[in-house]
Amino acid sequence: MSRGIISIYWGDESKLPIERLKTSVKKFHPELPHEIIKVEAPGGDSKSLNQKAAMLDLSPFDETLFLDLDTVVMGNLDFGFEKAKTFGMAIAICEAPWGKRYQKIFTGDELEYNTGVIFFTKKAKSVFDSWKDLAGTVDSSILGVNDQGVYTMPANDQGSFALAIERTGFNPFVLPLNWNFRPMWHRSFFGPIKVWHDYGDPPPFFDELNTYYSNKDSIIQYHQG
Repeated sequence: MSRGIISIYWGDESKLPIERLKTSVKKFHPELPHEIIKVEAPGGDSKSLNQKAAMLDLSPFDETLFLDLDTVVMGNLDFGFEKAKTFGMAIAICEAPWGKRYQKIFTGDELEYNTGVIFFTKKAKSVFDSWKDLAGTVDSSILGVNDQGVYTMPANDQGSFALAIERTGFNPFVLPLNWNFRPMWHRSFFGPIKVWHDYGDPPPFFDELNTYYSNKDSIIQYHQG
């Protein structure tokens, strides 16, 4: 069984932290191949988000980890691969867990997952097939509020992904936020952090924490701020 990592991008790669991600992968998993795949971007960035739905087709591996390019690997990821082998997919719930953010898709308590870190195998093919079908057809716009008032995000790949999970009845293994840490929203946690997910670099504090937690005698602690 082959195991590896893929990342997908479109547009100008010079604006993306590709080397940061590749360096972090090599630090903790030098044995794993990491494919950086450029896809066409018809219709601009909002439409190109839906290209992520093809990640199973694009992967040359039996066991795959998909990583957004704004992620940083900060620890060993074998656990995620093993859970994907058992369940077909291992993924974290989105920092905004409410599927009903997508008012044209959901009205209840359906979950939204973050699609920036996904461990998967071909056991999850039904989800990816459904996601591809839905990505180009459903209205995945979101209403939000910021300092300027109400705004509309015209498209988001996570709405169609959440609907694919619902329609197929697939049960992924749910990873804790440490495996898809979003510092803008996750303001506290119990260490260590496995995957940092932000365009800003992890502060040195996080490397220090993970060095501490690499000691078998370390004590899991609460961290804030």
